[in-house]
Amino acid sequence: MSSAPLVSIVTPSFNQAAFLEETIQSVLAQDYPNIEYLIVDGGSTDGSLEILQRYADRLGWWVSEPDRGQTDAINKGFARARGEVLAWLNSDDTYLPRAVSRAIAALQRHPNAGLVYGDANLIDERGGIIGKFPARQTDYRRLRQGFVHIPQQSAFFRADLWNRVGPLDPSFFFAMDYDLWVRLARLSELVYVPETWANFRLHRAGKSVIADDRCWPEMLRVHLRDGGSRFSKLYLKAKIRPWIYAWLPLRLRLWLRQRL
Repeated sequence: MSSAPLVSIVTPSFNQAAFLEETIQSVLAQDYPNIEYLIVDGGSTDGSLEILQRYADRLGWWVSEPDRGQTDAINKGFARARGEVLAWLNSDDTYLPRAVSRAIAALQRHPNAGLVYGDANLIDERGGIIGKFPARQTDYRRLRQGFVHIPQQSAFFRADLWNRVGPLDPSFFFAMDYDLWVRLARLSELVYVPETWANFRLHRAGKSVIADDRCWPEMLRVHLRDGGSRFSKLYLKAKIRPWIYAWLPLRLRLWLRQRL
């Protein structure tokens, strides 16, 4: 890896004008000198196009056209990416200052790691911190048991591995990142860095507001596809947790996630 490898960051977006500009600014404000920023908009009608046009001269590439959803948009962006290191940042999430430079430093400290990831704050619609994503070290074995602990917003991975295991499976709506982490971990080391690199926004219009009812069945598809048993920790979690979480308020769900 060169001393300042090109980092390609993809933002998929659709009708997220309320948050999109803040996301863009958090990428463009990074102190890292070699970033290629690509935005794939699904044909928004809420003012997002005007925001993209405002920043067009600072983007590596952007498009606004109908697509098949978030996973398709991410794949479209990575197909254009030229970087040695890849990441995606959803259009309602943000990077903290120095996130990219810290991620590259971690990859350089850990040459055997295919992916590094830091911590992420959980924030509300106004940007207020309401919790912390339960990030901690995981690996292939623990991922297969459902111990994910990788905040997608703070994950950076090597493009040569992506070229071996990608693209994302477009049939996944929620668990496309879990599927990718499993595929990467099968081939390479994952390294957790206890530094906060990103903000993960939870809001009423976001699909990730503890949506276990749809995420866990997709995780089970990965588990069973890769030879997992129905008598496993992941299978038990997938059946029990959505039922329990459906009755809990958001803050209590977040508290439990810190411990499970």
